[in-house]
Amino acid sequence: MPPSAPPPRRPPAAPPTPAAAAPASAPERPELLATLLAQKAVTPEQAERARRAARLGNVSVEHALLQGGLATEVQIAQAVAAHAGLPFARLNPLDLDLDVVTGALSGPFARRHGIVAISKANGVLTVAVHDPWAPFPADEIKQKTGLELRRVVATRSDIEAVNKGFYDLKTSLTTAQKQLESSRVSNVDLGNQEFLSASTDELDPAAAPVVRALDHMLTYAFEQRASDIHFEPKRELTLVRLRIDGVLHDVHVIPKIVYQALVSRIKLLSGCNIAEKRRPQDGRIKREQGGREVELRVSTMPTAFGEKAVLRIFDPDILLKGVDELGLSPRDLPRFYEFIARTDGILLVTGPTGSGKTTTLYSILKYLSRPEVNIVTIEDPIEMVHEDFNQVAVRPQIDVTFANALRTVLRQDPDVIMVGEIRDAETAEHAVQAALTGHLVFSTLHTNDAPSSVNRLLDLGVPHFLITSTLIGVLAQRLMRVNCAHCSEQHAPTREEAAELALPEDAMTGVLFRAGRGCLECRQTGYSGRDGIYEVMAMTERLRQLVTDRAGANEIHKAARAEGLRTLREAGVEKVFRGTTTVAELVRVTGRAH
Repeated sequence: MPPSAPPPRRPPAAPPTPAAAAPASAPERPELLATLLAQKAVTPEQAERARRAARLGNVSVEHALLQGGLATEVQIAQAVAAHAGLPFARLNPLDLDLDVVTGALSGPFARRHGIVAISKANGVLTVAVHDPWAPFPADEIKQKTGLELRRVVATRSDIEAVNKGFYDLKTSLTTAQKQLESSRVSNVDLGNQEFLSASTDELDPAAAPVVRALDHMLTYAFEQRASDIHFEPKRELTLVRLRIDGVLHDVHVIPKIVYQALVSRIKLLSGCNIAEKRRPQDGRIKREQGGREVELRVSTMPTAFGEKAVLRIFDPDILLKGVDELGLSPRDLPRFYEFIARTDGILLVTGPTGSGKTTTLYSILKYLSRPEVNIVTIEDPIEMVHEDFNQVAVRPQIDVTFANALRTVLRQDPDVIMVGEIRDAETAEHAVQAALTGHLVFSTLHTNDAPSSVNRLLDLGVPHFLITSTLIGVLAQRLMRVNCAHCSEQHAPTREEAAELALPEDAMTGVLFRAGRGCLECRQTGYSGRDGIYEVMAMTERLRQLVTDRAGANEIHKAARAEGLRTLREAGVEKVFRGTTTVAELVRVTGRAH
């Protein structure tokens, strides 16, 4: 509809009812049911049930449909949009600009009329409404903004969620900025290393607007299933970014002065020293969210424009998975269970930062946790506190290193030991000694694949005869985004996808892949959640002989392949053929075929 077109005429309505019973519209709307029937969103029987329930309960048809579970809010909004001749839009908070939403319309005005401004471009302001037949304040909005208007239909819950979250955050940030600017002296040092300041003033981290602003950001991050929150100070402002399914998204821009109070609030909650701004600091925050306890690991670091803070979110539902939920293939899972059923030896988990090694190790420990088993972990830092494990934090400043802690742990009668990372020769030596003395040891290494771990241990100075007698196996892993369950569709493989997989065309006959087209549930990415791909290498007699013979990495790799090792890429290709992920994601994670 052109921006200047008048709103559609309200359809005939049944006799009015109290506003509390039917706030959106009149109780009977036959055209809505007709549209839902035409779209096959409801059956004739369901439509009649809704009509009868609306009449008996003196409520709107929409309310009757939702209460009876006969149609979803999205289906109803799509039918309303189709009948009104307006586009339908799902509101993705990540795509909305805080300044556009809160700057175009005031909060009370937007809430009173059930509308929200969602975009501004080329002199046109797009406004979402949930009831296109309700009085629309077009003249007031035009007078205030000077822009032409375009209306779209969105669900009531989407509009209310945006109105609440965005206006509350904007109010908190604006109030905090005003309070801080009025109370501070000039030339406050915000940690920006471009300038030298003659005076300092500690901004109040306990001020109510600052507390509310941080709470809004944390709640929003939890709702979006973020794994990390980045606060990145720039010259004039601070950028807030969320890492969701391994990809960073810009979400907010906040004033620099407010950020200094925010970072002080974060340090206060996490037990860090608020006054120390020149050194990196680590801490942790516990928070109740949705009836469960979530941990946030805090890291601050001085940069050119001030302190950068990163909050890593540890959700127990994600970090403590069942072993069979990690993503191991049916072929590799039995071998993996054999590894962790051993009573002694070393199992290594390898991969780059962010590849899911911590999740794998914690899931193993959870699987092995029983009253008769003493589990001790040595971590830097402790990723998530779990009362079933005896967890030790590495603290080099007081000489509690991996090696020293491991030496002490061996005197604590452990059954299972988890060493966060083998970084040096001393730690590797103590880990091997622990395995030799009848303990089951789990640890991580930073290598690109499983066979390279053997050479890495040799580089660290572990003798080859100790490797062959203690190493059970190696698990290399990566994380791949999985197709969104709400919008993924089947499609025949394209020529480019076949070429990327380096498979002959006849191998693709009759094969159907899946890919997400993008929806609000997946933030228009086509992906929702992540799954692991694994390279599982067991130390067989043949591999042990090669290690004894000082064979190179290529020889060990070839022998492992002959013994049944599947590469990370092959594990990823299997998930592509199962419809779990896409070829594009396979290439992003494992690279192109050689």
